[in-house]
Amino acid sequence: MFEKLDLIIEKHKALEERLSDPRLVKDRKKFEQTAREHKEISRIVGAFGEWRACSESLEEARTLLNDSDADIRALAKEEAEAREAELSELELRLRRLMLPKDPNDHKNVIIEIRAGTGGNEAALFASDLYRMYARYAEAQGWSVEELNRNENNLGGIKEVAALIKGTGAYSRLKFESGTHRVQRVPVTESQGRIHTSAATVAILPEADEIEVNLDENDLRFDVYRSSGPGGQSVNTTDSAVRVTHLPTGIVVTCQDEKSQHKNKAKALKILMSHLLDLKIRTQNEARSAERKSQIGSGDRSDRIRTYNFPQDRVTDHRIGHTQHSLDKFLEGEIEEMLRRVLESREAERLAEFDSDPGEKDAK
Repeated sequence: MFEKLDLIIEKHKALEERLSDPRLVKDRKKFEQTAREHKEISRIVGAFGEWRACSESLEEARTLLNDSDADIRALAKEEAEAREAELSELELRLRRLMLPKDPNDHKNVIIEIRAGTGGNEAALFASDLYRMYARYAEAQGWSVEELNRNENNLGGIKEVAALIKGTGAYSRLKFESGTHRVQRVPVTESQGRIHTSAATVAILPEADEIEVNLDENDLRFDVYRSSGPGGQSVNTTDSAVRVTHLPTGIVVTCQDEKSQHKNKAKALKILMSHLLDLKIRTQNEARSAERKSQIGSGDRSDRIRTYNFPQDRVTDHRIGHTQHSLDKFLEGEIEEMLRRVLESREAERLAEFDSDPGEKDAK
C-alpha cells in the first residue's frame, strides 16, 4: 500500500503542474478530467497526511511508556490507545480511497425500465418503479428527461427510458440494474389473491461519441407511425424510429417526439449507452472469470429485490437487508437501501484489494 502511495504523491504533484499550465484551460474536456482526477487524488494525499501525523503521535506516545514517572506512563498509555484506534480508522479510510475508481461514476444515467412477467400488473409495477427513481432523483437535485415511453391501457408502463442528469448519478444508482419483483393484490384481481409480477431495471452510464464510435454501416433504421395505449396510432406521419445495431443485435425504439429527427437522436443516445454498458460488462466478466467473482458484472438475470405489499417490506436479496414502510420507499426514500448496497460492494472490493495484487494495480 505504501509503495503505491509514493506513486500517488508523485502523480498528485504532476497533476498540480498540469493544472497550472494555461494551455490546459483551452481544452475544456481535458481540463475537467484533470481537475476531477486531481480532486480524487487530493483526498488520498490528505488522508495519508492525517495517517502519517497520527502515526508520529503514536510513536511519540510509545516512547514515553517506559518513562520513570508513573503519571507520564499512564498518560502515554492512554494517548497510545487513542492513537492506535484513530490510526486503524484512518488506515481503513485510506484503503477505501485507494480502491480503483469506476471511471463512469461521475456520469449521468440512462435508466430503462421494462415490464416483465405479470401482464398489466407488471406494467403498473414498472410505472411505480419509474416514479420511485424519478422522485429520488428530484430529491437529489438531479433532472429527469424522459426519452421514450410505451404505456398500456391502464396507465402502466410497458417500457420507459429516461436520462437522469446529476453529479454522482451513476455512482449512486449503478447497482440498481436487475429484476425487481412485486407481491401484491392487483387492482384487476376480484378474489383478493396475491400475485407475483416483475420488472427489469437497466442503469446505463451516458455515453459520448468519443467512448462509442458508431459506424453507420452497422446500423439499420426503420420508421413507422407512433402508437399509444392499445396500439392506436397517435401520429399521422412516420415519426417513430427503430434503430438496430447489427453486430450486437441491440434494438432501440423512440416514438415520443413528433419529429423523426428528434426520435432518431434520442434512439442513438440510448444505443450508445447500451454499447458502452456492454463494453463495461464484457470487461467486468473477463476480470470476474479470472477472480471467480461476479462483483460489478451488472448481471441483470438475477432477482435483486422483492417488494412485498402484504408484509409492508422491501428486501434486497444480494445483501439480505429488509426495510419496512414500503409506501415511503416507492415515493423515492431509497437512500438507506442504496447506501447499504454500496457499502456491501465496497467491503467485497476491499477484501479483493487486500488479496489480489492485480486489483491493487488496476487503473
